[in-house]
Amino acid sequence: MGGAVSAGEDNDELIDNLKEAQYIRTELVEQAFRAIDRADYYLEEFKDNAYKDLAWKHGNIHLSAPCIYSEVMEALDLQPGLSFLNLGSGTGYLSSMVGLILGPFGVNHGVELHSDVIEYAKQKLDFFIKTSDSFDKFEFCEPSFVTGNCLEISPDCTQYDRVYCGAGVQKEHEDYMKNLLKVGGILVMPLEEKVQSLS
Repeated sequence: MGGAVSAGEDNDELIDNLKEAQYIRTELVEQAFRAIDRADYYLEEFKDNAYKDLAWKHGNIHLSAPCIYSEVMEALDLQPGLSFLNLGSGTGYLSSMVGLILGPFGVNHGVELHSDVIEYAKQKLDFFIKTSDSFDKFEFCEPSFVTGNCLEISPDCTQYDRVYCGAGVQKEHEDYMKNLLKVGGILVMPLEEKVQSLS
């Protein structure tokens, strides 16, 4: 999936293209996308592709296409202070953008199957906090990542205002995913090849 917008020369140009194509529609989402350079989440030798609207995968490391992330961010209808669960949190790119919107009173949890990807995400988060000049412009809800299988979360765990599942979900797991939501919450996940927003 991806390739919906033309390639940019840098992060700002990529965001401009996503705005022009109506993938990014709100100021909060635009600010979060501009604050985090997508190339920082790539391995050095693949950074030439960072501003293309394409997914990227190397071993267990995976980034969805920017048009997908922008659709997800808009569909989540994020606001400061909400709780967020990212199932298949990967590199932490999406969780970090969400954290810029949730602010200091939010909750930002990620569950990832692969421990090597968790380590990668923690390195990227550390790099963002230490080096980003945009970090000082936001009150950040730092994501917390754990290794685990998102289909084995205890039914009596905390429920969340917003849940995103980046992994492909079979129709029979839809109710399981909905049980992770607070009443009135929003679940965004790919279901039968399309990004669905359920509440």
